[in-house]
Amino acid sequence: MRRIGFIASLFLSLPFATTAVMAQSHGIAMHGEPQLAKNFAAYTYANPNAPQGGQLKQAQIGSFDSLNPFSIRGNAARNIRQLVFESLLDRHYGEAFALYGLLAESLTASPDRSRVTFKLRREARFSDGTPVTASDIAFTWKLLKDQGRPNHRHYYNQVKKLETPNARTVVFHFDGQKPDRELPLIIGLMPILPKHIYETRDIQAASLELPFGSGPYSVSEITPGAQVRFEKRDDYWGDKLALNQGRHNVSTWIDDYYRDDTTAFEAFKAGELDIWFETNPQRWQSGFNFPAAKDGRIVKQDIALGTPSGLRAFVLNTRRPLLADPILRKALDLAFDFEWINKVLYGDVYQRTQSYFGNTKLSAFGQEASDRELELLQKSPVSMESLLSGYRAPVSDGSGRDRKLRRQAIDLLEGAGYEIRGKSLFTPSGQKVELEVMVQRRGDERLALSWRRMLAGIGIGLKVRLIDSSQYQRQLQTFDFDIIVYDYYASLSPGNEQAYYWGSVAADTQGSRNYAGVQDAGLDTAVQALTQAIGEEDFSLAARALDRALMGGHYFIPLYHNPKQWVASWHYVEQPSSFSAYGARTEAWWLNQEN
Repeated sequence: MRRIGFIASLFLSLPFATTAVMAQSHGIAMHGEPQLAKNFAAYTYANPNAPQGGQLKQAQIGSFDSLNPFSIRGNAARNIRQLVFESLLDRHYGEAFALYGLLAESLTASPDRSRVTFKLRREARFSDGTPVTASDIAFTWKLLKDQGRPNHRHYYNQVKKLETPNARTVVFHFDGQKPDRELPLIIGLMPILPKHIYETRDIQAASLELPFGSGPYSVSEITPGAQVRFEKRDDYWGDKLALNQGRHNVSTWIDDYYRDDTTAFEAFKAGELDIWFETNPQRWQSGFNFPAAKDGRIVKQDIALGTPSGLRAFVLNTRRPLLADPILRKALDLAFDFEWINKVLYGDVYQRTQSYFGNTKLSAFGQEASDRELELLQKSPVSMESLLSGYRAPVSDGSGRDRKLRRQAIDLLEGAGYEIRGKSLFTPSGQKVELEVMVQRRGDERLALSWRRMLAGIGIGLKVRLIDSSQYQRQLQTFDFDIIVYDYYASLSPGNEQAYYWGSVAADTQGSRNYAGVQDAGLDTAVQALTQAIGEEDFSLAARALDRALMGGHYFIPLYHNPKQWVASWHYVEQPSSFSAYGARTEAWWLNQEN
């Protein structure tokens, strides 16, 4: 018999002590205590003796028409948020989710995390030398909660009150009746903007005004749409902090933009780029036969990842009437022959994704649904049969036209009133089933064209449309598509962002990442339990429930993942002896000027 009232018992078990406070700390973790001691010397994946200086170029695919990463308007250049702006706390990627003091030298949180106090460093400065004060923190919070991106508004509106008792202290109060244990960490990662600069700027504009922050780099020069040049600040205030030792080693960081990855790879081969992150398995296996790779001037690395698989998938927009039908969505999945795709297009290097949290204890794949998971999901529209059995991707004979799976798909559709007339499928109401997949990369176009041929076998027409990155982003933000290819990243510590990805409110919020239009009350409950869980057991339970509903709803055609990160670099680009659980962190790499 299922345990009734789990949600209530989970909430009642939370320690709602609001008068006692935790001791002042140098860091905070989502669960337990941060691993690094107060006197740590450097992050575990950084070399504090790394050489400084030099220029590093990396490719970005697409284009940009804005330097404002805080607006959904335009296509913002990459890396600005990471290199120019800082937060109160900084993330250590050697742990699941732990943060350490950056602009803030310390923090104090109440046991139920309904309140957190940050004490700012005296030495913290913006790039014009102006001190970072509590006034800047308060200004940023109000600006982004009112005018920021949808995720900013979602997170920062959960702050009920903010206090600034003095210039170096800021206190955030959250809703103590429904404590979200991740909120102090989310607030700690809020980008901090200088009030004296941004109070006169339109934060919602797609603008090429130079960004202005307290981070280690400044944007020194741009070629609109083509290049962004970041220069290390000589007067960067945080150079001596322990968490910055062995990081931000390069003096000049250049992002060059290319229309496609084929052109970018040719630039890497010619020495115009210094580092290359590969996603094409055929190129990784057979594309490095040029002289520089053969004689060792270019070094290839397979870096093992300790993170969940994430979800790369054909995303089905359920706002579209045709795709609102889970029967049709399941048939689309049955028609996708992964075994053929993996063998013919990718040389059998990928694993099929069966779970958003694949390869970790957060995954529901292969596990029987527990009573506590089902209690969380009791309001889910996903059928009990699907929740109990869990998602399992269909397995084909690898021919690209598996008759058994094709027959299953047709039987499923015909049982729901669909009808094949000639070579076309029609809905029970007589509408011809024709869909469109929107892509922005040639590799995704090739994948979609292969799927189109498979879908033709069950009477479904699929148009494949390749568009430029700017138009793609505009249509993404307004949910103006039938199907897209998208990569949902997953971390070892999922939290508030899951509501932004799959939450019912996000489904109606333009600019959110709920591209599938998921509206599932049970899934919403699982996300809430995820953010309120104190112990590892409750946290893992909520994650599995989320995964079970997400995969069971057939909102996606799961594709594949690679358990390793493929990185190639010229021989003078060097890195620490150990990597983070999240793979290469290029801010910890350096250039050997003598090599």
